[in-house]
Amino acid sequence: MAPPEAEMATVAVTAPPTPVTAPPTPGTPGGPLITGMRVDSMSFDHRKPMPPCKCLPVMGHNWGQHDTCFTDFPSPGVSLTRKLGAEFVGTFILIFTATAGPIVNQKYDGAETLIGNAACAGLAVMIIILSTGHISGAHLNPSLTIAFAALRHFPWAHVPAYIAAQVSASICASFALKAVFHPFMSGGVTVPSVSVGQAFALEFIITFILLFVVTAVATDTRAVGELAGIAVGATVMLNILVAGPSSGGSMNPVRTLGPAVASGNYRSLWVYLVAPTLGAISGAAVYTAVKLNDNEIDPPRQVRSFRR
Repeated sequence: MAPPEAEMATVAVTAPPTPVTAPPTPGTPGGPLITGMRVDSMSFDHRKPMPPCKCLPVMGHNWGQHDTCFTDFPSPGVSLTRKLGAEFVGTFILIFTATAGPIVNQKYDGAETLIGNAACAGLAVMIIILSTGHISGAHLNPSLTIAFAALRHFPWAHVPAYIAAQVSASICASFALKAVFHPFMSGGVTVPSVSVGQAFALEFIITFILLFVVTAVATDTRAVGELAGIAVGATVMLNILVAGPSSGGSMNPVRTLGPAVASGNYRSLWVYLVAPTLGAISGAAVYTAVKLNDNEIDPPRQVRSFRR
């Protein structure tokens, strides 16, 4: 009879080592086609309003870190420094292209036409939202930033920095245009060709329309988030076609402020600072008021917007 040690040796089988492989990544055979990460544009917390807090969120941490309402605000996934960089670049592109259309129109005797001017601004907004929306939210507009903060879709602590980035980008873009197209800078300044009251009403209404659409696609999960850039760009183009010949179709304080500083023309500047801001707050508030509650319809389907 064989000893126990020999008997165990005859039945023991050495298992082959299991190869160590890296987990499948997007684009590799057998791996996922796209990741499950979802990043929404123009919304601070995945299209959900911020939870109520007991303090005004005016204090923040150092640059590049997340700020809070002392403890209540959720932390974003992108540092403030990167958001401001994307906001600066996006606003620069918008002001440069949206202002260049009217300047070229003036220089070449109407070569662009009103439709061309509207397309310059609308296409610029669309491509910027699609390219930087997942980083900074692609506000590009102090009125939008203030409106979103007022309705708790954006932290008040970030508002001064965002507006500073937008204003500085607008001024830089305007002086770049002045250097390139001098002496035709006056064509890019938005000044009213109607009375001040009519211009104020037009800017209020078209900004109301813009923020109604922006709030829908940026904060409501039932809206088609993938088309946010197209929807917002088309709204900008439509508004310029309506109000361009009368008020210039600004909808954005920095669209007027930068070219005004570069050209030295401050005529009726207050209209383009006040009317868009009031219209933006009103438009965002109205959509928030009419938006359906979660318990009023079937559960919404999952939508994905601005994937990285």
